[in-house]
Amino acid sequence: MTAAIKRGLQKGLSVTLVLARIVVPVYIMVTFLKYTPAMGFIARLFEPVMRLVGLPGEASIAIVLGYLTNLYAALGAIASLNLSAKETTIIALMLLISHAMPMETAVSLKTGVNGLVMLAIRTLLSVLAGVALSFAL
Repeated sequence: MTAAIKRGLQKGLSVTLVLARIVVPVYIMVTFLKYTPAMGFIARLFEPVMRLVGLPGEASIAIVLGYLTNLYAALGAIASLNLSAKETTIIALMLLISHAMPMETAVSLKTGVNGLVMLAIRTLLSVLAGVALSFAL
């Protein structure tokens, strides 16, 4: 029993360190951006699109990171933003539907699925779910 606990603790620490290597740098990067003109530029650029789903322009960083890389990078960005519970719920649903798209599209292609169609459907459903949830909450 103590061997199982020891293995569990070692595995838990190992996974924590792997995730920290992704989340912490993204958190630092986004926090840094908040204190530069870059964040304001990014926010203004994406504000019209993000407003459709009830999110501030800054949330576009987390959305793009989640869509293109993985959920852990998106979580690092989300953690550094001051989002409300409603906004966090919306972004979580959107990323649940559509995340790590380059990798998952590559996997879909191997199964014979049209990658562009899959990409379009996932992106569209993600945005539609964000819009619906924005109005529902």
